[in-house]
Amino acid sequence: MASHLPIVQFEDKIMKTVEDNAVVVIIGETGSGKSTQLSQMLHRRGYTKSGIVAVTQPRRVAAVSVARRVAQELGVTLGEEVGYAIRFEDRTSDLTRIKYLTDGVLLRESLSNPELNQYSVIILDEAHERSLNTDILLGLVKRLVKVRASKLKVLITSATLDGEKVSEFFSDCPVLNVPGKLYPVEIMYSEESPKSYIESSLRTAMDIHVREPEGDVLIFMTGQDDIEKLVSKLEDRVQSLEEGSCMDAIILPLHGSLPPELQAGIPFGIIPFHIDTFQIPVRVFSPPPPNCRRFIVATNIAETSLTVDGVVYVIDSGYVKQRQYNPSTGMYSLDIVQISKVQANQRAGRAGRTRPGKCYRLYSSEAYEEEFLDVTVPEIQRSSLAGSVLYLKSLDLPDIDILKFDFLDPPSFESLEDALKQLHLIDAIDDTGLITRVGQTMAELPLEPSLSRTLMEANENGCLSQALTVAAIGKSNEKKRKHPPSDLPDGSGWGDHVQLLQIFEEWDQNDFDIGWCKDNGSLNVRTNERYKERQRGYKNLRKALCVGYANKLAERMVQHNGYRTIGFKPQLVQVHPSSTLKTDEDGMFPNYIVYHELIAIVHLCAMYVP
Repeated sequence: MASHLPIVQFEDKIMKTVEDNAVVVIIGETGSGKSTQLSQMLHRRGYTKSGIVAVTQPRRVAAVSVARRVAQELGVTLGEEVGYAIRFEDRTSDLTRIKYLTDGVLLRESLSNPELNQYSVIILDEAHERSLNTDILLGLVKRLVKVRASKLKVLITSATLDGEKVSEFFSDCPVLNVPGKLYPVEIMYSEESPKSYIESSLRTAMDIHVREPEGDVLIFMTGQDDIEKLVSKLEDRVQSLEEGSCMDAIILPLHGSLPPELQAGIPFGIIPFHIDTFQIPVRVFSPPPPNCRRFIVATNIAETSLTVDGVVYVIDSGYVKQRQYNPSTGMYSLDIVQISKVQANQRAGRAGRTRPGKCYRLYSSEAYEEEFLDVTVPEIQRSSLAGSVLYLKSLDLPDIDILKFDFLDPPSFESLEDALKQLHLIDAIDDTGLITRVGQTMAELPLEPSLSRTLMEANENGCLSQALTVAAIGKSNEKKRKHPPSDLPDGSGWGDHVQLLQIFEEWDQNDFDIGWCKDNGSLNVRTNERYKERQRGYKNLRKALCVGYANKLAERMVQHNGYRTIGFKPQLVQVHPSSTLKTDEDGMFPNYIVYHELIAIVHLCAMYVP
């Protein structure tokens, strides 16, 4: 048992409160030990005799690393008494009594067992992140507590959650506060917001390196692109310093773009890093060597999900990259937005885990007080709800009304209406709003509804393998869409999705060589003869895409190549510049297109046009 952690001192009080109440909210400050110790307390008190203790995490890497740590503390083999389940990987057994899993996995389990009878306790950890899945789980467990009466205990834990609000949601359940193990952190504000937070982060990092005593530096950036830019600039600046003028430095990027099989091997408290997505080895670092400082350039994954030991200095850009959906336009945007005060305080707290630290905020105190939101906007209020509505309908529970579902922070009526319309257009629900046989099958696939519908149709048309390839490439290629090298396959006039498939087939011809992916500019594509053999498959694939994305159709305007979307609140859009879509002899695009999604750049663009 980790007896040094603050939460252990409160075990008797916590367990007495859990015994007397069906739902308990626990606000455990950073470093309190709530993620690793609560499940062990419940195990010691016998709650695992009547079922499994489930602990949800918003992120896969956290579910794996915390499960590994708990197994280590209990002296058991991971996958036996303590296990984890994430998408595509279930490391549990009949012996498992403590199970860490992502919130999405728990939702999927409820499809086959809506009452989740296998669990005696459900802990919703890191609930302050307010992921879409966690918000749905909050509504479902509120129902379960009533249905299962005394047979289920629910604990909702967080470092920064609004405990009183959640307590009110769960009929005034008790709220316990557990102090953390934080050292003082000195907060330093900029006089004004910088023109470039990357350049300002670079200057601040170098000032720390040259002037401040030892201690690692954690720098918060908005995404992988910014991280790579800053890492490159830091490397150049550190290398330009006079040898021996200051300590050595290691510069490490940290973001969530790790495949599950690599995340599964992460020891607790040790961070995986990789510089580019084509590197197979994952660099895993323990504390730096003597007289050496680590610069860790990270996304918001380092706010709560991962603890980076040794950090003494934090540089907070004040921004985060957020994907947002507008139901009135059907459009996604990936925006760089200001963080909330809660996020800012989480970031600052990273500097006080091992000793007193400093947080350099690249914004003014006035901006923090007057411009920052108190809390982060819940994902459920900025996401497409088609998948969530389909899931709730698939449960087929008579006491659940989609438009009146009990959310902690309800989404807009417009968002729910948009979701219902989208599902109706792809045959997931009928005219009365009831889920169809097609919709029930779609709900069983862990994919967005349009993609699920596409795969079902592809299966009927004998091109499932091709559709699966396109789906996988499309998901991995969501973050960036650039002009491909001119010597790569161009889709042979069959559209962007077929182009993705052809590129994969070309990689197959090159024995899936990683080097080919790095240097495909030197590829000499042979004639399209072999593609002709596959044109029947391409045609069937396009049919499947048209069925799956029937809710995303656009008609070309008269006399020019702009399009108007067809359906709920039409939008004027243009085909994305990276598309392989070709014009005819008159310079015109096809009369109609089916698109994957709308994104906002300078103007609205339709992405991935088949």
